[in-house]
Amino acid sequence: MNTDQQGLAALLNFLSKTGLEEFYPNKLTLQSLLEINKNSVYEKAVSSLEDIPWCFLRNLVKINAECRNCTQISTNHEENTEDCDFDLYTADDSDNKVNVLDLIVALFHCADSFLQQEMALKMSMCQFSVPLLLPYGNKSQCSLMLWALRDVVKEWRPHDLSESRGFVEDNIVQTNIPFYSFVRLRNCSLSKSQILNQILSRGQQNHNIFIHRDMEGGTLQREIANGLVEVCWYLPSGRENFDIFPEPVAFANLRGDVCESLAQFNFLFQVSTATFVFLDKIEENEQDVLASLQNVKSKLVLVINRREKGATEDMMSVKKAVEKLDLPKSSVKTKDPRVNGAEFSKKLCTAIKTSLLEVKTTISIVNMLDKASELGLSVDESKTDKQRKTADELIDGTGVRHVPQYKTQQLPLQGDDWKRLSQLEKEVCRLKKSGEDFKSQLEEEIKGIRQKQGRYKLSKAMKTFIENLSTRDKEKRNVFLKWMKLKLDTYSRNKLCRLRNKFKEECKKKEVKLIAELDQALLESSLGIEHYMREMGLIYGVYLQSQETVGEMSHLPGLAAEMLLDGYPLELLDGDASNIPQRWVTDVLMELHKKVGERSRLLVLTVLGVQSSGKSTLLNTMFGVQFPVSSGRCTRGAYMVFLPVGQDLKQELNYDFVVLIDTEGLKSPDLAQLDDSYEHDNQLATFVIGLSDVTIINIAMENATEMKDVLQITAHAFLRMKEIGKRPVCHFVHQNVAGVSADSKCMTERQRLLDQLNEMTQIAAEMDRHPSIKAFTDVLDYDIEKNNWNIPGLWHGTPPMAPVNTGYSQAVADFKKNLLESMKSDRGNEIAQIPEFLEWVKSLWKAVKYENFIFSFRNVLVVRAYDNLCKDFNQWEWEFRKEILSWQTEAEIEIKNADNEAEEETWNGLVASKKVEVFQKITDQRTQMKEKLQQYYKRKDRHINLIEKYKADFYNSISSLANEIEQSVTTKLDCIFALKITTKKAQDIQRKCRGDIEEKVMKLLSDCKNSTLSDEQLACEFEKMWDKATAELPVSGLKEQDIAGNVLMQLRKNFSNLNVNEELNNTDLKETGRGPFKVSRDHIDSWLKTYLWKGALQSVTDTVIESCTQFVFDKVRTNGDYHDSFTRDLLEKIDEFLKNSYKQHKTNTKYEIDLKLHICGIATREFLKMHRKYLSDNDPKTQLEKYKTQYLSDFLDLYKQRDDCQRKATDFVTFCIKPAVEDYINRSLGIDIVEEILTSNHSAQFSSRSFFQYNIQQDLLHQEDFDNFVKYSSNYEKYVKDWIYQHILHKMSEDQSLCKLKNKNLQIIVNKIAEAIEQASKGENGVLLPDNTESITELISNMHKYLIKDISVSVEDEKATLFQIQSACHPFIECLKNSIEDLSGQLQKEFINPSDVTESLAKLPIKPQDELFKRVFGCGQQCPFCDVPCEAGGKEHKQHHAALHRPQGLGRFHSHESRKLVHALCTTDVQSEKTFRNEDTKSQWHPYKEYTTYYPDWHIPPDPTIEASDYWKYVLVKYNDRFAEEYKAKPADVPEAWRRITKEQALKGLREAFNIK
Repeated sequence: MNTDQQGLAALLNFLSKTGLEEFYPNKLTLQSLLEINKNSVYEKAVSSLEDIPWCFLRNLVKINAECRNCTQISTNHEENTEDCDFDLYTADDSDNKVNVLDLIVALFHCADSFLQQEMALKMSMCQFSVPLLLPYGNKSQCSLMLWALRDVVKEWRPHDLSESRGFVEDNIVQTNIPFYSFVRLRNCSLSKSQILNQILSRGQQNHNIFIHRDMEGGTLQREIANGLVEVCWYLPSGRENFDIFPEPVAFANLRGDVCESLAQFNFLFQVSTATFVFLDKIEENEQDVLASLQNVKSKLVLVINRREKGATEDMMSVKKAVEKLDLPKSSVKTKDPRVNGAEFSKKLCTAIKTSLLEVKTTISIVNMLDKASELGLSVDESKTDKQRKTADELIDGTGVRHVPQYKTQQLPLQGDDWKRLSQLEKEVCRLKKSGEDFKSQLEEEIKGIRQKQGRYKLSKAMKTFIENLSTRDKEKRNVFLKWMKLKLDTYSRNKLCRLRNKFKEECKKKEVKLIAELDQALLESSLGIEHYMREMGLIYGVYLQSQETVGEMSHLPGLAAEMLLDGYPLELLDGDASNIPQRWVTDVLMELHKKVGERSRLLVLTVLGVQSSGKSTLLNTMFGVQFPVSSGRCTRGAYMVFLPVGQDLKQELNYDFVVLIDTEGLKSPDLAQLDDSYEHDNQLATFVIGLSDVTIINIAMENATEMKDVLQITAHAFLRMKEIGKRPVCHFVHQNVAGVSADSKCMTERQRLLDQLNEMTQIAAEMDRHPSIKAFTDVLDYDIEKNNWNIPGLWHGTPPMAPVNTGYSQAVADFKKNLLESMKSDRGNEIAQIPEFLEWVKSLWKAVKYENFIFSFRNVLVVRAYDNLCKDFNQWEWEFRKEILSWQTEAEIEIKNADNEAEEETWNGLVASKKVEVFQKITDQRTQMKEKLQQYYKRKDRHINLIEKYKADFYNSISSLANEIEQSVTTKLDCIFALKITTKKAQDIQRKCRGDIEEKVMKLLSDCKNSTLSDEQLACEFEKMWDKATAELPVSGLKEQDIAGNVLMQLRKNFSNLNVNEELNNTDLKETGRGPFKVSRDHIDSWLKTYLWKGALQSVTDTVIESCTQFVFDKVRTNGDYHDSFTRDLLEKIDEFLKNSYKQHKTNTKYEIDLKLHICGIATREFLKMHRKYLSDNDPKTQLEKYKTQYLSDFLDLYKQRDDCQRKATDFVTFCIKPAVEDYINRSLGIDIVEEILTSNHSAQFSSRSFFQYNIQQDLLHQEDFDNFVKYSSNYEKYVKDWIYQHILHKMSEDQSLCKLKNKNLQIIVNKIAEAIEQASKGENGVLLPDNTESITELISNMHKYLIKDISVSVEDEKATLFQIQSACHPFIECLKNSIEDLSGQLQKEFINPSDVTESLAKLPIKPQDELFKRVFGCGQQCPFCDVPCEAGGKEHKQHHAALHRPQGLGRFHSHESRKLVHALCTTDVQSEKTFRNEDTKSQWHPYKEYTTYYPDWHIPPDPTIEASDYWKYVLVKYNDRFAEEYKAKPADVPEAWRRITKEQALKGLREAFNIK
């Protein structure tokens, strides 16, 4: 086996030993290290050699300088020390370790080129040397690691820039600096690496830049690292008394013997300023190697370690070589055994300094490329040539032209038009000028810009960029992007440096105008990949507008989604234009959602803090990402990176991705002088905090003053999140705090922070008008210990030569672990997937654009969550009502069936017990409903946290509902009780009359018994008897009440607080209210009376009169008697109207008296008709008349001694059972109809108030009936009631729905009656009743008992029907069963009648239209500006709201001067500078923006989109003239843009407003 084969075998053996063979060659990716898994979160002890590479990499990525120490398997020292003997100390434990250099070589062989770059960068940050030449398995071959070092950027301050405080920032491989190589011959006993470390370190701060033999594991035999050349750089800080060298110097270190790595040695010697060769002695062959070099005299320095043993012989060989090589004395440095390493390193240091003075030419690593190729070394970068050339061509224009000019030509979409568009979108939200016309102008300009963008042609640069990104070869794409980044970064460093310096100078002078100009110049001169990616997103948006071009760019979101999965950031917020390309971001993330199988649960984490406080570094260290870290503010806005969560953590964490959002620094001290600085920062903070589950506030101790402003901004943002139901977790990270600080000192600092937070929260609460919030802990859960983290400074020493502080990365790792641990248990917010996250992006950004965030915030997720709760709440409410209504119908029957012979007191006791029973039932139902609400709020889905603030409203609504139901049932029970008493009186009279008639019938029978008469003769005799007997009956039954007097009595009680006796004493209610009600000036106590009394007040008065008249008609239609509760309910209804009307019309007492008298006059006449009908129906003569035929039949049967059993049974069923069965069906039918509608295909229409509004408005537009629009706008309540009624009619008419429901109830009651007959036919012992006539009475009595809760049969009807029955019991039972069957068939036929629907609905005691109306009508409040009805759930909500407001003219508002209808929308006005005045403002003009001063219970947010209000705009335009005529005004001056809205656009706007997909 030759040397090359041996070398390769050694490499493969090492890879196998460390478990890396599967990744060879170059298969290990950076992306694999970014996954959030248990290994990346928890510190795991190294338990095998296979763990070592991963431990090293994980720690390296976290820039933990201790990473080089995890090269051996962890052992438990305690176990080993107890029985240790001498052998243990001498035993070779090298099988448990690996050499660090071998590990680094192996990892560089296995890493792909991007991971190599990351490793080199992180090693450089830790101040470790990095590979320059990487040996292959065979030592003679190696590769120049130019590409791997491309990312290493360093900052330093040469001594010539000390005074100006300037600095140099450059890519280190491109920098021309002196280059010194250190090599050794054979086994030199002096450690050159240790000497190098001492040269590069200062004093006692000896940092191990190079690994050496005295380090842990340093003595371990190297297996594959010989031939490795490492490089590091010394960089000055600009302080002469501190710096070792005045300028940057590179130092290379060849591992192993020169003679075994001649290719590397030759290369190093040729590119170096000087080469230091460490040796003890020089062999013959080594002399030849050195002699073969050119320029030996000037470039070679021999470093001789003189040993005590064999010193003479060694020194002779050296002397001989020096002579042969003709080296000057200054090129030989000898270390005496008496001189220690530190002293000797000083000597070498002086030699290097001397050498530096003589350096004429320097070389950069980039320029070593040709030399490497010439000497046969491979170069890692050579594979990337094609992509480098493409990037060069693409960026070529920047060198020739200025960047602003290049951007205008090649990236035009993100230019002025995009910025103007962003500005216009904000102006539309803020409306600094008033009115819809200004808004329409802005919308027109927006449309113009979009049209201009639509004419865009793809630029050459973007075409190249997109083509290279679209390649299927991912590595080529990544290389192309890396070259772009490298070249653009180099350009930025070179060009922007001058601008930045100028900017800083102007900032000192505080010239605001110049600062703003320079800030703009910096922005315009910045160019990075993000600008190309931004342009790509905007191109996609433009191409999407056109149907012809949409296909050309449709692949772009998928491409960007792939890049996100590869770890590239996505620009979320364009900080230059302060805008979000929403369509682009949405489509990219939705593509990502698809790519991961729609499993995209996100944990979103944001870091906020002062500019340059180490935010990006913190994220990079925590998660190994690569957010740009540089001075200067060139890139603004917010970027996000998606990190996958490993399978081993997904279950525990319950997330699929951790999303990191990196933002620009807040409160840049330089930009703080600009006007919009605070506003900009406030918007950014609110936006990102709103998107995040975890917000880290980064506090750098040196920025304490600016920090106060940041605290105010973040406190404000958190307050806003509380208001909208979001509960972010907040951690404060205190940077640059030594961990060894005394606890008490830390606690003092934290308490001071909390005091500041409390102060800032109070300020923010005052700004947003939340006086109840006094402390930061009122806003979110905050623990002074758990939510504060101290992190030491990043650098251990003075940069640029300071390594990263190990304590920094350790503290950050602890923070990360604790943060993720806490997220497992904390589920304050429901876990969002990408679609929900996008909803937040959309709604937060929209709200942020308005000045008043809380009033402008409208999130689809919140709306949906609220709507879902409303739907469930409505269902619970109906279940509550249904339960009580069902109980009420049973109680009604029970009271009706109470013993007629009992005293009134007994019935009173029964009603009282029923009231107690229903109170308990209502209490139980209320408790159940509250429990349902409680359980609902415990759910983890449906975004419950977002609607937390509505919880109290719904609880209050439950109590209000229970009170309303209790009052309603109590009133109903009182009515039934009163009716029972009246009915008893009527039945007593009927009983006496019936007795008289029956006596006369029996006397006639007796008189005729002895004669033989035909049927005609008998009938004639019966007719004479009947006429005579009925003529002798009492003239009247029940006495007529004074209905007018009763109504007037209730009216007096209602007016008890007002002195109105005089008005009421002179009133005859029977004659009042016969003509139309006319509103007069005397009805208003207001400065508005000059114009208000004629129009709006008359209109609403007509509406309330119509509504109250309908209420009276509904009461009258029930087949009962008048009860005073009817008048009380009517007056309550009028009072409710007056309360609402007063707010708008300021009506006085005269108006109230006149209105109530008018309505009560109408009611009196109707109630009197009702009462007289009841008296008529219960008149004894009327009652007897209905039984005349039956008494005749009975008389004939008795005369002829016939037993007509079937006729008796049929009469019993017809007169007694049929009315009871019909009553049973009607009592259940109201509830059944409601159930049917709520479970049918159209049930969604009634599921919530907002969805009902959507349906009713959609229906209006489809009908295109102007009169309906007027009714809807002017008499909303009546329109809704009519609409619901028509809906029920339609629903019950189709598919014989009503017939089916009636049949269902008929079947239930027929079965119950059949069962009752079966049970009633048996005695107490279960034996059949005797078959005699007497048993029929017992049978009927038993049936009563079994059906007491189901039907009520009139005792009088029963007795009249069974008069002188002659049948035996058993045949009667059979006949009864037959008659019941016949009745069932007869009723079923009746039910089929189509005209039956209207008639049936009129008869129902429980009106389904009323129940559905209660469900959708809500509180009945209307917007104070446009009269749109409130859609909030429940009745007891703190704030009213509606999804869609309308032009105020549709609510009858017109300009007082011009008499034109007002076309303004209140949703626009409340964000404009407009003012209003009315009686509430005492005629003073008041800003619309501050409308809550007068209407705190109304929430009127701006429209969610420009198109949302298209519906009402379209309606106003279409019927403008007709509305004007109807409202006696002039047509509105509508903006021209409104005239272009189509019916389809109006419907689309309606869907958007109500979030209907």
